[in-house]
Amino acid sequence: MSSSSSSLHTNMDLRESIANQTDISFMLAKHVFSKEINGDTNLVLSPLSIQIVLGLIAAGSEGPTQDQLLCFLKSKSIDQLNSLYSHIVNVVFADGSPNGGPRLSVANGIWIDQSLPLKPSFKQVVDSVYKAASESVDFQNKAAEVADQVNQWTKMKTNDLIKEILPRDAVNNMTRLILANALYFKGEWNEKFDASETKDQEFHLLNGGSVQAPFMTSKKKQCVEAFNGFKVLRLPYKQGTDMRRFCMYFILPDAHDGLPALVDKISSEPGFLHHHVPFRKVSIRKFLIPKFKMTFGFEASNILKGLGLTLPFCGGGLTEMVDSSSSENLYVSQVFHKSFIEVNEEGTEAAAVTAAVIMKMSLIIEKEMDFVADHPFLFLIRDESTGVVLFLGSVMNPLAG
Repeated sequence: MSSSSSSLHTNMDLRESIANQTDISFMLAKHVFSKEINGDTNLVLSPLSIQIVLGLIAAGSEGPTQDQLLCFLKSKSIDQLNSLYSHIVNVVFADGSPNGGPRLSVANGIWIDQSLPLKPSFKQVVDSVYKAASESVDFQNKAAEVADQVNQWTKMKTNDLIKEILPRDAVNNMTRLILANALYFKGEWNEKFDASETKDQEFHLLNGGSVQAPFMTSKKKQCVEAFNGFKVLRLPYKQGTDMRRFCMYFILPDAHDGLPALVDKISSEPGFLHHHVPFRKVSIRKFLIPKFKMTFGFEASNILKGLGLTLPFCGGGLTEMVDSSSSENLYVSQVFHKSFIEVNEEGTEAAAVTAAVIMKMSLIIEKEMDFVADHPFLFLIRDESTGVVLFLGSVMNPLAG
């Protein structure tokens, strides 16, 4: 096979991997939403961050446990998974700020008990694919200090947006490893909103009530398309000189209470996002987007188990991480995730952290449109060049933190 055809092959593989990864993102989000949608809770998560940590765990597992992780992550092999995450870590998250694009960073970290050496094969993947820094620590005598250390790392890698990820009681003298991922994004809108135009308007809540919230507006044409039962707005961030083009999508149901049904629809249609990208700028009569800022965190292990990912939590399969006879007894005890996002006139700042604790497209007639996000909607941040979704969430009430 010539090198050009093999790189084409890997590009197709990569595109397919990213499409699969996006489908998993929506599926994960749906399960978090269904637990949390109670009228007022805003949600933001980075399924990507969770998947990176699961990828690390997969690289350190074997047998049925690895098979189940690959199946959950919709990947054919550990090599395919490694090349996907290597691309995301090295290409998608390369910092764009030196050349005028968004500021981005990704960090992976491993804290391992000093009594255990990492297996050389695992260490090689950790170093080369995930660019993870590993640190030898004393869980057996200083578990609380290690938890503090991971929380300090979290704070630093998210630019102080997320203060901590681990509750102190999540780490004890039985802990052997902690695997963590942190993502950070800060992008300015290609066309900023004029803050003097921002005014309070009514935002309708799911429960039928309403709140007065600050809405941003603009008279410029916008990339909006109406589909059956919902509209999609695509707001581009300022682009640097590289190939990446980051955008925020707002997916707004027509009905004030239409978000839960829309989430169901999106998560059950593979390739949904790919088929609902607005490409044309249209004149907008009324254009209103609320400002919002939120932090949301949850413990993901029950959601993952509910989606069929059970074996990493049982023990016996995580044998490829450490060189030790006791590796048979390692299992994932908990997976913590926390995300932050702020959307205002200037742009967006977002961050996410995941820590796993290991124990022993249509024809359009040009017409004017409205895009008034005055009721619960979905949003996401995506790199158009690869299709990778970085963050995903819903605004139920722009005033709720």
